[in-house]
Amino acid sequence: MKIYFTRHGETEWNSRDIISGVTDIHLSEKGREQAAALSRIIAASHRDIDTIITSPMIRARETAAPIAEVLDTEPLTDDRLREWDYGSYEGKPRGAEGFLWHKLEFGVRMPDGGESVFDVVCRVYGLIEELKRNYSGKNVLLVCHGGICRIIETYYRDMTREEFAGFFMGNCELRCFEIKEES
Repeated sequence: MKIYFTRHGETEWNSRDIISGVTDIHLSEKGREQAAALSRIIAASHRDIDTIITSPMIRARETAAPIAEVLDTEPLTDDRLREWDYGSYEGKPRGAEGFLWHKLEFGVRMPDGGESVFDVVCRVYGLIEELKRNYSGKNVLLVCHGGICRIIETYYRDMTREEFAGFFMGNCELRCFEIKEES
């Protein structure tokens, strides 16, 4: 079993380095081009993908659409792949005062109703465990967000707080982890 995962294509807020969690925004023109390019890569080299599961957010669904077309499949959506709720940091510059501190204090929720790292880990790890049970022997592509990709990465490899803080996955970058079947 393989778990492929990708971050959605670029949005206007990504290009301006603005924190975008739960704000549901469309891909930019560049983001649509990135999604199309990724679909061509998948068509050429990763046709082993059996299932696509996407965040319900529009930027992820727009990224998944051309991939689903080349694989001739209908993407499923799962709310556990929605982006991290950054609370009142939403829409602010990425360098906003206190943002990095909140991101690295794993048990502290983002202000004004946001999620903690532990909140996000709970839902994403739960999804991965479910995928391992329900899609054994299959290859799954998760189309999601930067914060979620960071959490997926921690499921498969240890990260220090510094590595966690510095982890970055580019728009439409594709990664894969292979899960060894247990006997």
